[in-house]
Amino acid sequence: MPRLAPLPREATAGLNEILRASEGRMGFVPNSQLIMARRPEILRAFAQLGQAINGPSSTIDSQLRNMVSQMASRAAGCGYCMAHTAHTAERVGVPTEKENALWEYETSPLFSPAERAALRVAQGAAQVPNAVTDTDFAELKNHYSEAQIVDIVAVIATTRWRPSWKPRRSKPASVTSPNAAGLSASTPREQRRGRHAAESASSTGHPGASPASQRSTASASTRSIALRSAIFPRISAR
Repeated sequence: MPRLAPLPREATAGLNEILRASEGRMGFVPNSQLIMARRPEILRAFAQLGQAINGPSSTIDSQLRNMVSQMASRAAGCGYCMAHTAHTAERVGVPTEKENALWEYETSPLFSPAERAALRVAQGAAQVPNAVTDTDFAELKNHYSEAQIVDIVAVIATTRWRPSWKPRRSKPASVTSPNAAGLSASTPREQRRGRHAAESASSTGHPGASPASQRSTASASTRSIALRSAIFPRISAR
C-alpha cells in the first residue's frame, strides 16, 4: 500500500490538463503525480519541465529519448523506472528487438554510432556520474549539437529523479515486483512492463553489466547529487 495515498481524480481540480497530458503520453496517470498533486505548484513545475524535455521543442526524437531513459533506468537497477520506460517504448515505436538488445548496444548492429554514444553516457551517468569520461563526452559531441546534449542529459537527470518517489510507498502486495518476476536489464519488454498500470514500485538490485559495458555502482544518493555537478559542467568544458 502507498505510504502516501494518491489523490482521487475528483480531488485534483485545476490539474486536469496536466493529468490528461500524462495520460495521453503514457496511457495512464502515474500515482507519483497524484501524490504530487497535494502540492499543485510542484506538480505544475514538474509538468512544465517534462513538457520542455519531451515536448515538440525537444531537439532529439522520442525514440532516442526513450532509449536514453531506459538505459539510465537499467543501469541504476530501478525496476519502477524500467516499468515506466518499457511501457512508453511501445507507444513511441521503439522496435521490440532493439529494446531487448539495449544492454548490448556496444556490439549490436541495431544501434548507430550516435545512439551508442548517447547510451554510453546514459549508462555511466546513472551508475557513477564520474564514469562519464572526457572521451565519452567527446564522442557525444561528434554526433550531437550542444543543444541536443543538453536534452540528452536532461532526460537522464529526470529519469534518475523518479526513484526518489519510491520511498513514498510500501511494497504493494497485489502487484508482482520486478525482483519476483526476475526483472533485469536483459528482461524482454513484456516482462518488464508487467502489470504496469498498477504501478509496481519495487526496485531491483543492480542488473549486472555486460562484458562490453561494466561500470561500478554508487549509492543512489551519491548518483543524484553528483549527476548535477559532474555531468552538466562538461557541456561547457573546453
